[in-house]
Amino acid sequence: MFIAGNSYSGEKNTRFSVVRYGNVMGSRGSVIPFFLSIKDKGVLPITDARMTRFMISLEQGVELVWHAFEDMEGGEIYVKKIPSMKVVDLAKVVAPDAAHEFVGIRPGEKLHEQMIGEEDSHYTYEYPDHFKILPAINNWDTCEKRIKDGTKVAKDSAIRATKTRSG
Repeated sequence: MFIAGNSYSGEKNTRFSVVRYGNVMGSRGSVIPFFLSIKDKGVLPITDARMTRFMISLEQGVELVWHAFEDMEGGEIYVKKIPSMKVVDLAKVVAPDAAHEFVGIRPGEKLHEQMIGEEDSHYTYEYPDHFKILPAINNWDTCEKRIKDGTKVAKDSAIRATKTRSG
């Protein structure tokens, strides 16, 4: 999701940043409403038993967007710290008695999402509830005004923190 903020001090100064989060629970594209709609059939199709997805509530997503509006200088990517869940576990919660039919991974689909890639980890800072990836241009990734109270992540630790925690 892209967000833009304007500063109105006599002239327009439009800034753009990005908010990155996982699957919004209950949204149109979420697997939860799909499972709810077919749970009475007694069988839920699941891509792969190992598949995981990051899950976020609508409220958490909105809070991150508002935080980004208040915090951004422009060009940042905000990534909410959220849990990943096995799709099989979601299916068990939605329909505990339903059988699972494993239908296979579709072309381009991943078993596990990754919110921060290795290439971004070098420019990533950690905060209590989120990560912030700073732009690498113009030395913005070392700009104190953009970093604020963030802590630079150790190489690849952001990746580990945003990968699935499944066994």
